[in-house]
Amino acid sequence: MKNMEVEILIFDLDDTLYPSSSGIWTLIRERIDLFMISKLNYTINNVHSAREQFFKEFGTTLRGLESVHHIDPMEYLQFVHNIPIHTLLFPNKKLSRILSEIKQRKVIFTNGDRWHAKRVTDSLNITENFDEVIDILDVSPFCKPMKESFEIAFRKLKIFDPEKALLIDDSLRNIQAAKNLGLQTVWVNEDDNHDQPNFSHIKSIEELNLGFPAIFHLEEK
Repeated sequence: MKNMEVEILIFDLDDTLYPSSSGIWTLIRERIDLFMISKLNYTINNVHSAREQFFKEFGTTLRGLESVHHIDPMEYLQFVHNIPIHTLLFPNKKLSRILSEIKQRKVIFTNGDRWHAKRVTDSLNITENFDEVIDILDVSPFCKPMKESFEIAFRKLKIFDPEKALLIDDSLRNIQAAKNLGLQTVWVNEDDNHDQPNFSHIKSIEELNLGFPAIFHLEEK
């Protein structure tokens, strides 16, 4: 799809606004496993496969645990995101400058919760660069990459023409779902060894001006 005008940028949070090598998701996965073992009687031997199956079938572990075990989503989200983010993420002046140069609306759409999102953006010192956060509770009972989650996000964000929205996400599933809905996309992936020629690709969020330079020239049109 040819790049069109962009009116709004929709950023994923985890492994998108910071590198996947930060170690944050390793800690979150450990907390997810601990939640399932300590509260739902999973064992060390079966928790990994169960978590992976929930992710594949329901989109997130949370949605799987809600469907199968009827857990309280707030209890789960607070438990699994209770990690020392401030020891892993630090102010990113380059990213703050890049975001400030983008004049269009900028929002976060995450399968996490807004409390976790604010801790991340506060640590990166980029909170003020975003106009709004759409989190997993906002799109309940759905989540990315479900079509319904995007449709709810569109309504909340008053997006009437998805083709003028740009999704920046590290998840290929989310990128594919967004493209199917007509959005423009940029895939953030640190690995150069991939076979996805149909997607705009950058290795880090700091390369956004290289992966999609048109958004930095709004005033020149």
